[in-house]
Amino acid sequence: MNKHILVIAQYFYPEQFRINDICTEWVKKGYKVTVVTGIPNYPQGKYFPGYGLFKKRKEIYNGVEIIRIPLIPRGNNSIMLALNYLSFVVSGFFWNLFSKVKADYVFIFEVSPMTQALPGVWYAKKRKVPCYLYVTDLWPDNVEIVAGIKNKHILNIIGTMVDYIYRHCDRIFTSSESFIEAINQRGVMYGKLEFWPQYAEDYYAPVDRNLAIVSEIPQDEHFNIIFAGNIGVAQGLDILPVAAGLLKQQKIKVRFNIVGDGRYKDTLINKVNECDVSEMFNFVAKQPPTRIPDFMAVCDATLISLSKSKVFSITLPAKTQSCLACGIPIIVSADGEIQNVIVKAGAGVCGDAGNAEQLANNIQKLAMSSSDELQKMSQNALDYYNNTFDKNMLLNKLDPWFNLSNLKNGDSKYVQR
Repeated sequence: MNKHILVIAQYFYPEQFRINDICTEWVKKGYKVTVVTGIPNYPQGKYFPGYGLFKKRKEIYNGVEIIRIPLIPRGNNSIMLALNYLSFVVSGFFWNLFSKVKADYVFIFEVSPMTQALPGVWYAKKRKVPCYLYVTDLWPDNVEIVAGIKNKHILNIIGTMVDYIYRHCDRIFTSSESFIEAINQRGVMYGKLEFWPQYAEDYYAPVDRNLAIVSEIPQDEHFNIIFAGNIGVAQGLDILPVAAGLLKQQKIKVRFNIVGDGRYKDTLINKVNECDVSEMFNFVAKQPPTRIPDFMAVCDATLISLSKSKVFSITLPAKTQSCLACGIPIIVSADGEIQNVIVKAGAGVCGDAGNAEQLANNIQKLAMSSSDELQKMSQNALDYYNNTFDKNMLLNKLDPWFNLSNLKNGDSKYVQR
């Protein structure tokens, strides 16, 4: 009988997260996969068309069985976001009480919020099955930096919850090498931790510029830079209008193509207008992820940007792998781990988070580079991706953890609780 993996992920198809592809690949490998998720509302903050409290609560996606539990949509303010996080946990609690799903393993895909892990931990504890946690956002650090919560009492409560989750997971995988040390400092043994980087979906691959079908980005004498993804505070895009102003003074013909949506988009547009650089920006609506490689093909470089913070400096953004896989020069405006990766790959130029002058200088440097120099960076990016983030290699590393029957009995040879 095929092993049954229960995935807990607050975000899932049609929301665009890498867990969609991971689950699809597990089905191809012969696993039975059930996903407990919420009603899709990310990043717009309202339910996707066709979904709701009484619509499409169960669904099949690429062979994956989806169970959608009720949650309050994110909205566009901190109160609604807190209710969104809380409602998933409450719904997950009651789902766990009455669920008849019989899984062999639990796999929790943790992007913020960490609270979403609780239903998975409770399920695994109740059924006495192994529980695996994949950490891509570090809590409580992320809450303090992104949400701006400084109240020590609240942070201590969140920290206690995080420690409870770590303690009751049998294996903790991390998307960033730097997370290993940070989690260990919370009392988790190194032997329980493993670096497992994200990979890019198969459609992220180089596309011939002449074959790319993209009408949204003008092809002229401008150096086209693309930023594709969520437009939020964490992305640190507030420095773009300032950098654009510096480039404008130098008469460097650059266009920032901002593709996507998010809570910060309207604010960014206002800042662009205030800085009188609107002619250097091209805002494009959110696109299906399968189109992004075509968008990258008609651009000269891509941007990965994060706000300045300790937690972001040890984070490797998921889009890193997507950009590398598309074989495009990468401009980094972020600290720490992402810089290390791009420098090691020889795939672009790097500047510190929040440093608009450094960003402008790096863009000017790339804009003045020869086609051969840009092509070398593109090839370096693709080579590094194939050698470091290959999908089959990474998925095969997980397989042994879904074939340890001893774990179900809490065998200490495998489990370090």
